[in-house]
Amino acid sequence: MASPTATTPSAPPPPPPPPAACAARYDFLNSKPPPNYVARLGRGAAGFTTRSDIGPAMGRGRGKPPGDDGDGDGGGDEEEKGYDENQKFDEFEGNDAGLFSNAGHDDEDDDREADAVWEGIDRRMDSRRKDRREARLKQEIERYRASNPKITEQFADLKRKLVDLSAQEWESIPEIGDYSLRRNKKRRFESFVPVPDTLLEKARQEQGHVTALDPKSRAAAAGAETPWAQTPVTDLTAVGEGRGTVLSLKLDRLSDSVSGVTIVDPRGYLTNLKSMKITSDAEISDIKKARLLLKSVIQTNPKHPPGWIAAARLEEVAGKLQVAQQLIQRGCEECPTNEDVWLKACRLASPDEAKAVIARGVKEIPNSVKLWLQAAKLETSDLNKSRVLRKGLEHIPDSVRLWKSVVELANEEDARLLLHRAVECCPFHLELWLALARLETYDQAKKVLNKAKEKLPKEPAIWIMAAKLEEANGNTESVNEVIERSIKTLQGKGLGIDREAWLKEAEAAEHAGSVMTCQAIVKNTIGVGVDDEDRKRTWVADAEECKKRGSVETAPAIYAHVLSVFKFKKSIWLKAAQLEKRHGTEESLYILLSKATTYNRHAEVLWLMYAKEKWLAGDVPAAQTILQEAYAYLPNSEEIWLAAFKLEFENNEPERARILLSKARERGGTERVWMKSAIVERELGNVDEERKLLEEEEKINGLRKSRAVLTMARKKNPATPELWLAAVRAELRHRNKKEADALLAKALQECPTSGILWAAAIEMVPRPQRKAKSSDAIKRCDHDPHVIAAVAKLFWHDRKFDKARSWLNRAVTLAPDIGDFWALYYKFELQHGNADTHKDVVQRCVASEPKHGERWQAIAKAVENSHLSIEALLKKAVVALGQDENPNAVDP
Repeated sequence: MASPTATTPSAPPPPPPPPAACAARYDFLNSKPPPNYVARLGRGAAGFTTRSDIGPAMGRGRGKPPGDDGDGDGGGDEEEKGYDENQKFDEFEGNDAGLFSNAGHDDEDDDREADAVWEGIDRRMDSRRKDRREARLKQEIERYRASNPKITEQFADLKRKLVDLSAQEWESIPEIGDYSLRRNKKRRFESFVPVPDTLLEKARQEQGHVTALDPKSRAAAAGAETPWAQTPVTDLTAVGEGRGTVLSLKLDRLSDSVSGVTIVDPRGYLTNLKSMKITSDAEISDIKKARLLLKSVIQTNPKHPPGWIAAARLEEVAGKLQVAQQLIQRGCEECPTNEDVWLKACRLASPDEAKAVIARGVKEIPNSVKLWLQAAKLETSDLNKSRVLRKGLEHIPDSVRLWKSVVELANEEDARLLLHRAVECCPFHLELWLALARLETYDQAKKVLNKAKEKLPKEPAIWIMAAKLEEANGNTESVNEVIERSIKTLQGKGLGIDREAWLKEAEAAEHAGSVMTCQAIVKNTIGVGVDDEDRKRTWVADAEECKKRGSVETAPAIYAHVLSVFKFKKSIWLKAAQLEKRHGTEESLYILLSKATTYNRHAEVLWLMYAKEKWLAGDVPAAQTILQEAYAYLPNSEEIWLAAFKLEFENNEPERARILLSKARERGGTERVWMKSAIVERELGNVDEERKLLEEEEKINGLRKSRAVLTMARKKNPATPELWLAAVRAELRHRNKKEADALLAKALQECPTSGILWAAAIEMVPRPQRKAKSSDAIKRCDHDPHVIAAVAKLFWHDRKFDKARSWLNRAVTLAPDIGDFWALYYKFELQHGNADTHKDVVQRCVASEPKHGERWQAIAKAVENSHLSIEALLKKAVVALGQDENPNAVDP
């Protein structure tokens, strides 16, 4: 059976003809494939071969066809093939000499052609991906450089800012020293050779340290007072060099130069040297380093003005004024258009030369405002200064600083003319317009301000100035209209109204004396940008802040606006009234209080304040009228009744005062009314009526109210013995002994160390139990004077007079300020002592000057006893204790 031929891929259908641009390409799709072509083998793919490609098997054995029995008949086939299949592989030639040695080389051209085709395809595909690959690579590089910037990139912005450095900043740059590799390399390879002994000996002698003087020299210096034995070790060579340098600097400072020749005053330079500060070696070294650095700066960049200024400044500090002048003169030559260099040269020059220097400066820089101002400053008379400034204005007519300076030197008429020219040259400068308006008459000032409004339509200061102008000329009604129109005009031009800024303008107007302008500004701007619910709080806070800053006209203006909105707020009326009372006039205060009582008819505090102010001003009828008007709106106000009583009583109208108090009691007056009534009767000397009123007072109120008041008082003031004692006594006055004992027991539980409660307990228990109760009291508070006095009375009752005297003495020693104890002690001595003990107690009481005690205060505060001595008060207190021999009947 014949061997089938190798299968090859069928040719594809012919494509459409390629475009002209692809004419140079290989038309391999329409070409016939080369012999033995395997698809994609040229691109490195592994080809494959099937049995149909190689034909039928050659036999069972290796290299033997079928039917071969090994007798050698197959040799003929081997000869036809031309090679031996059983030959070994040659190590050097491979199989070229064997199996494929006779293969033809016709297929190599086809292979090369196929490789060229595929290489062309690869280049084409690579060119299509090149743009994307390069863009991605560029992004990666930029990302890496952003995260790892170079040193030069890091400091690029700082290097660009070096051009803005001032001379002072250049001077402050520190010296970093030489740390270059070249210097380190030189140091690394420095070689040292041995120094001869003779040279070392000579150096030792020259640099010798002296610690003592030669005996001959010391003898020659006999009479000197310097302690030579204390001379420290000193390097004489270094001292000599340092002194020479310092002396050179000081001589340079004291020298003058005439035609290049240095001259020193032989008479005064030594005296001046003593008054100068000695420069240290470290300062000299720093000056040398700075001089070298600045020398390098001005040599490398002679057109850099800060370098020349710094160099001249250094020499000036070092005392070399002539060198500094020379340097700054060179700086002026190198940098003639820098005004700072000329200013420095002017400052370093002598007074006679300074004018010439500044003249050259303004000639080089005629548009420099600083130089013209400096030139004017050098002149001595105002006339010459004005001439210089006017000359400068010829070159710089739009300089506001020059116009201000020349106006300040002129009189009022000349200033007005100058300002007319100034506003023409500088029409957008507000201060010049305002200054001109101040110098003009009323009509001309209005015209000036109108022109200013045209040039500066969004400047509120012009409108405020117009309002001040109207106020100054008596047009008070126009002030508010001007401010109101200004707000509308500025808002119409799109300018927002800053409430805080306008309030500051109001304060400024107040301090300038324009009170009505201040009030108008507050009225028209206080409510801008404030919500309705925040108005009261915000406005009151604004008024308080103005009051703290001393703006005593702005704050009332704010309160006036607040009260126009919140007419029925009593608290705001009170704050406004207090402000008027402190900083306003009486008339303004009366007007304010009258309005307050009109809008707040039931605010008794406003009525009382109004009446009191009238009373303090001496207008008693007006105060009475105000209180009578208050009765109509507040008929049951106890405060109004008491105020009316006080007004009548203080003005020596006791009968009218009694009538008012009687009416107040009829209307259900409280304890205050009854107490005031009792005080009136006491002042009038009606003791029986006074006691009657006090008793009737207690009957009307009753024990129930007393209990309620005292209970509430104890809740709000716990652990207060006085309140417990008052409650116990109230029960006793109404003969409620059991309730009193129960209250006292609770009181001692809450206040176990209260002496007044234990003293009351001793008094309240039956007589057989008092000794035990006294023992308990002493254990709880053995140093309390009330307990000591109570125990003394027990000894007195038991006729133990020595112990009673001892305990009474102890009580007055512990509490010498309580007069009740002195009265009890004095009464005891009157009964059981002698004249000496009587006198001793009286003297001690007078020396102690007691002021407390229930009975003592009642006696001392009585009107009839207001001028009695302490001895007389003591005797009256003894009488008040009663003539009863039983001291236990007397309360402590």
